[in-house]
Amino acid sequence: MDALDRVIKPKTKRAKRFLEKREPKLSENIKNAMLIKGGNANAIVTQVLKDMYALKKPYGVLYKKKNITRPFEDQTSLEFFSKKSDCSLFMFGSHNKKRPNNLVIGRMYDYHVLDMIELGIEKFVSLKDIKNSKCPEGTKPMLIFAGDAFDATEDYRRLKSLLIDFFRGPTVSNIRLAGLEYVLHFTALNGKIYFRSYKLLLKKSGCRTPRIELEEMGPSLDLVVRRTHLASDDLYKLSMKMPKALKPKKKKNISHDTFGTTYGRIHMQKQDLSKLQTRKMKGLKKRPAERITEDQEKKSKRMKKH
Repeated sequence: MDALDRVIKPKTKRAKRFLEKREPKLSENIKNAMLIKGGNANAIVTQVLKDMYALKKPYGVLYKKKNITRPFEDQTSLEFFSKKSDCSLFMFGSHNKKRPNNLVIGRMYDYHVLDMIELGIEKFVSLKDIKNSKCPEGTKPMLIFAGDAFDATEDYRRLKSLLIDFFRGPTVSNIRLAGLEYVLHFTALNGKIYFRSYKLLLKKSGCRTPRIELEEMGPSLDLVVRRTHLASDDLYKLSMKMPKALKPKKKKNISHDTFGTTYGRIHMQKQDLSKLQTRKMKGLKKRPAERITEDQEKKSKRMKKH
């Protein structure tokens, strides 16, 4: 039995709190990412991992030592690091003659590899190379995906889902305008993926809504998809399953439209509109002659019945 798979009883309160944080929860913790350098990583791949770690802080772990492993051939070391550092996302960088400047991005489910996509770096501009102000640590980015290719094939659909998982950050209930500080833009065009990072500048516009300008912040990458390792449809559905306790309970006679407006249905008894009290008006009053004719008609009907 592996040392990490054994049932460990905590001896101190600190150890107990540590184990409680890793227990299964209805609302998951923020997904952490581990960034691992391969045994033959070059300067470009190392700098890419450092820049991605700068974007992921404080929800990332950067392994500085080289790790000789091949994710597509043997995944045990990745699963070991995932369990050790409690990370459900990973990025692995390597370099060799067959696959130069290689990045593998993936995610875990129950400490086992779920999805994994290999990307080749064709062009790279670092955070250091673009001389301007950067966003503070822990800023939640806005994600933009451009290009029909992201919805064309299953590989690109999973890649889009992976990138959202990797860069989305914590889930928030409210957003303030000043908190929208930078944008991550992904463009799929002609078999390549263009990754760009922009800082958002809010300028005076003379009205309440500010004028928005984008300033390139870095990093900037041109990527190409190489190999993929995707989970089966059944396993993918299982990983997306929502606990019953979190599913919203259906309320009778209440519906919502696409804009979030709530509509309610009220059940009432059928009304007799002939007895409805309306506003009295002199112009609608019956004349004495009309009343006499009505009374005579009623008397004649009674006589016929008898």
